Amino acid sequence: MDQWQYLILLGACVLVTIPLEVVLGARVWRSPRRLVLSMIPMLVVFGVWDVLGIVRGHWWYEPRYMSGIHLGPLPLEELLFFIVIPICGLLTYEAVGRVFALARGRGRFGFTWAEGLVRQGGGADA
Repeated sequence: MDQWQYLILLGACVLVTIPLEVVLGARVWRSPRRLVLSMIPMLVVFGVWDVLGIVRGHWWYEPRYMSGIHLGPLPLEELLFFIVIPICGLLTYEAVGRVFALARGRGRFGFTWAEGLVRQGGGADA
């Protein structure tokens, strides 16, 4: 079970943030081209950084917690980390912005900013 911990943790991060897209409309997955283009520079820079760190012996990854699949010296889990965590961060960022936008105006949830996040009215028009 230890060898799957890193992958399970990354999967849990995705599962926890998916509702931000579905429920709050974070709109990260609706623009896949923008998402990929925004992630390419980060993947290149941190991928090279990580590979150099591994090759030069500055750090390593405990084999006990890894699946054993490598892309060169880079463990699969580390590459997935560079994909999953930024996407989760973008989902969170966009969801928070969406909540504030909804709170400022009479949005999808019927909240207004003056009262904070307090539901307005109880009727069908709220």
